[in-house]
Amino acid sequence: MEKTPTGTPVGVDDPYDVAGHCDHLTNDDRCRYALQYAGNDPEFAAARRADDYACLAGDEDCDWRDCLHYRSTTDGTECVRCGLEEVRMAHESARPLLEEHHLSYGNGGSETGDDAEVSHEITVALCRWCHAKVHDSFARIDDDASPDPEAIAAREERRGKEMQEFGFQSARERFGDE
Repeated sequence: MEKTPTGTPVGVDDPYDVAGHCDHLTNDDRCRYALQYAGNDPEFAAARRADDYACLAGDEDCDWRDCLHYRSTTDGTECVRCGLEEVRMAHESARPLLEEHHLSYGNGGSETGDDAEVSHEITVALCRWCHAKVHDSFARIDDDASPDPEAIAAREERRGKEMQEFGFQSARERFGDE
């Protein structure tokens, strides 16, 4: 199983099995990285420009591993392990229910030893309960799991607050002004 730089498991054997589309991929299958960050890697940008900025891994025959700048980060709306949905409260600094979990850590294509080892940043959303279980070595992200009872309670508490916001109360009712 893959491990973090500190040696804790990430919950998958191959991060690419669960990786999504590249964050730099545009709707027309072009490489946004080469378009916007050409100065960061001029050689890569020149090669993409020569190919009308086509994504290296944009077609069916290619693999995301073919691109030095591939990254797939989460949108963070639902835990990929148990399905718990995020409920964020505006104007509240409560700890989020979902956290970004790294399956692979980007190193910018640094070289280690004789081989150029490219490590892409790949993340998924995990609720904080599943996140702890994965890093404590007794869970995988592809386990068939249900949300933890504490997770459901935290989500429902936030939904209750959210529902209260839908109702109208006058200032007199809220603050008890007589």
